[in-house]
Amino acid sequence: MMEARPDHAETVAHFATAVVNRLGERLAEVTSSIQQMVTEIAEMRDAELLQVLQDSVDANVDTLFSAIRHAIPIEHVEPPTAALEHARRLAQRGMSVNALVRAYRLGHKAVLSIALHEVGALNLEPQLSLDVFGQIAEITFGYIDWMSQQVVATYESERDRWIENRNSLRAWQVRELLEGADTDIDSMTTAIRYPLRRTHLSVVVWCGESDGGDQLVPMERFINQLAESLGASEAALFIPVDRLTAWAWIPLPANAASNAVAQLREFAAARTDTPWIAAGNPLPGIEGFRRSHRQAQVARAVAIASGSNAPRVTAASDAGLSMTALLGGSLDEARTWVDEVLGPLASRTESDERLRETLRVFLATGSSFTAAAAELHLHFNSIKYRVQRAIERRGRPITDDRLDVEAALLLCHRLGTAVLSGPRATASAKSL
Repeated sequence: MMEARPDHAETVAHFATAVVNRLGERLAEVTSSIQQMVTEIAEMRDAELLQVLQDSVDANVDTLFSAIRHAIPIEHVEPPTAALEHARRLAQRGMSVNALVRAYRLGHKAVLSIALHEVGALNLEPQLSLDVFGQIAEITFGYIDWMSQQVVATYESERDRWIENRNSLRAWQVRELLEGADTDIDSMTTAIRYPLRRTHLSVVVWCGESDGGDQLVPMERFINQLAESLGASEAALFIPVDRLTAWAWIPLPANAASNAVAQLREFAAARTDTPWIAAGNPLPGIEGFRRSHRQAQVARAVAIASGSNAPRVTAASDAGLSMTALLGGSLDEARTWVDEVLGPLASRTESDERLRETLRVFLATGSSFTAAAAELHLHFNSIKYRVQRAIERRGRPITDDRLDVEAALLLCHRLGTAVLSGPRATASAKSL
């Protein structure tokens, strides 16, 4: 095979850089396309890791484009911190290393597809186009091959460390217990060092990435202090899930169960170090241990889906939470359905938010203007006006599908922007 002429090689490098620069101007679109392809892998759709995945994709694309733009040899490139952290988090959760490697292959496929389109848009001579794309393909392959080795090594190291450092036997036994395995209660109580015959308040606690570092120690301290405040005379059970998330159970005295969630909220509100908390209902015995945990998991799913709209403490006993979890199982489907039910009232504007909330409270109080006014601390006439405006914004009466409207409004109240469409321009919308 003939070697490329120096002037031709420079031309190829010039246009390869031009393609990267054009892609750099559409960076958000490029990274979004890559993430969409990568999340075809089921393990990459974990809601709790989507932000870490996005940061990893962003960092990898930026590093790759810089290497092409400045002709940096792959062996001189430093692995992006976000990419290594993503590998660690997958290892901590016991996810497959094969899923991690496949994610990089699919990401490479997405980059090549986008780059091919941009090369075609340059309208170069066929041979030059082929050479430009060939250079981009060679460099990107080299980067993906090298990065795959880095993240796999990081994954394996973290997996070994995680297994070694955690109380693996206790965690494994708790997971077996949650899966419903036949269990001798007294033997299991001894094995996991937790009284399974008590009434259990299960919680999931977690911190955000911005909190930095390993948050397990402060979260375990918080749980122990919470248990003490609830009157527990025996130690709480604390099981790490990853460095930012943990499951916990608090063995409650019989007389503390009825007011435990309310006391939890009071305790959390009085602290400055409160993690995010999702709580099940206090329930007795081994089945209560399992059921309360499932409830806490559902509450956490709703809190995660709510994003910034979520309160610090989300409880299974919160009004409408179970229905929200059922209806919001697929956010894309929920968003489409809310839009169909509420029409323009589902817009992401402050005025529509006020109208939705007023209508929600009005319907929840038995269509009573007086009761809604009392709950919202507004004048009777203000409630009446807003309800009428809400119906007008929706575009049709609520008499025929009131139940759907109430459910859609509940989703909006709980999940906020996650189930809302963008603002719609309308001449009839008025500020309130």
